[in-house]
Amino acid sequence: MIEARKLAERLPGDFVFGVATASFQIEGASKADGRKPSIWDSFSNMPGRVFGRHNGDVACDHYNRLEQDLDLIKSLGVEAYRFSVAWPRIIPEGTGPVNERGIDFYDRLVDGLKARGIKAFATLYHWDLPLALMGDGGWTARTTAYAYQRYAKTVIARIGDRLDAVATFNEPWCSVWLGHLYGVHAPGERNMDAALAALHFTNLAHGLGVEAIRSERADLPVGIVINAHSIYPGSTTAEDKAAAERAFDFHNGVFFDPVFKGEYPEGFLAELGSRMPQIEDGDMATIAQPLDWWGLNYYTPMRVSSDPTPDAEYPATTNAKPVSSAKTDIGWEVYAPALGALVETLNARYALPECYITENGACYNMGVENGIVDDQPRLDYIADHLSVTADLIAKGYPMRGYFAWSLMDNFEWAEGYRMRFGIVHVDYETQVRTIKKSGHWYKELAEQFPKGNHKAA
Repeated sequence: MIEARKLAERLPGDFVFGVATASFQIEGASKADGRKPSIWDSFSNMPGRVFGRHNGDVACDHYNRLEQDLDLIKSLGVEAYRFSVAWPRIIPEGTGPVNERGIDFYDRLVDGLKARGIKAFATLYHWDLPLALMGDGGWTARTTAYAYQRYAKTVIARIGDRLDAVATFNEPWCSVWLGHLYGVHAPGERNMDAALAALHFTNLAHGLGVEAIRSERADLPVGIVINAHSIYPGSTTAEDKAAAERAFDFHNGVFFDPVFKGEYPEGFLAELGSRMPQIEDGDMATIAQPLDWWGLNYYTPMRVSSDPTPDAEYPATTNAKPVSSAKTDIGWEVYAPALGALVETLNARYALPECYITENGACYNMGVENGIVDDQPRLDYIADHLSVTADLIAKGYPMRGYFAWSLMDNFEWAEGYRMRFGIVHVDYETQVRTIKKSGHWYKELAEQFPKGNHKAA
């Protein structure tokens, strides 16, 4: 086990330690105070979509336990909290009237963080699109990008003065590809044309959101959170190497190239450009406005081989075998070196601003025994990935902070409540929170910052 004190000595004294959550996964209170349904409320309530037909109606009841949970965050010794704002609470129909009671909740949240000396990192979109916008096509409609712009402006006008940083989107890969191509996430589409429309209009919404945020708070650091994939070819053959490059463009390039270069990848456009929605004059410039920071969510590597099937749809890849035998309880390969390789690859390809690891963590489903949750594998996972982060900083990469995913066990999307990522255990029957072994270790580490027992680098 890596000792917290020894790891702390390898990180700069101003390194930010935080915990992260998302609105739909923890808040519950799905019909309270004027909130209307999101696409995830609808998706969860359809048979066969989410494990056990679990839904977000109660979740961790965070909406009703806000003060208690803010005290919990404070007790973990962290300096920052990353949360997401629920669009259906702010503008319940997606467009139309603003719901003051919904904004009041986030007012109390950021005030509570400030009162406890905790930095507020807000994410404006973490997948809970107001269901009413599906009548216009949801993310496949250009109008949704402008609805998002208004929503972003509304939120920042109200709470932007107390935020330390804001992200426009969380993991657009998931809402675009998982939601519109693979059908695993809401709205459950399985259609490349729908996915390509969602891709461009999500990217456009990001750019419009950056404009909206800066029009309200020019000094507020704005970024985007991307679950970039660390992609390895399944073998050394030319076919598999080419497949890995296609996979890079499809899974990373379609977000990084527009945001940081103002264009879509050449190979991607050659294959799928004719099926993209119309890209209007000015769209790419809007998308590519300079950012103050970006967030990386990393969990597991992607390993791909070339799909030999005739007429296989781009990127024409299949999953290759894991290299590491270690897996989490959700079945994901544990391979910390991929985090370092990914950051190095992305910085070599793009001119990137400073980076926060905005999510990193592991699914292990240990329960409470005699008041203790012994989740040693999660502790090791977090420690190993923080060790890789320390190595990156030593090499000169601008890694500014780390947010453990997640503060507490919660609604794990299509997996429902059966998969647990928290450093705090939640008993969903009683809503009792129990800090896990990993949480106690993380607290010991976080409490040595921001001053630390050494000089800032």
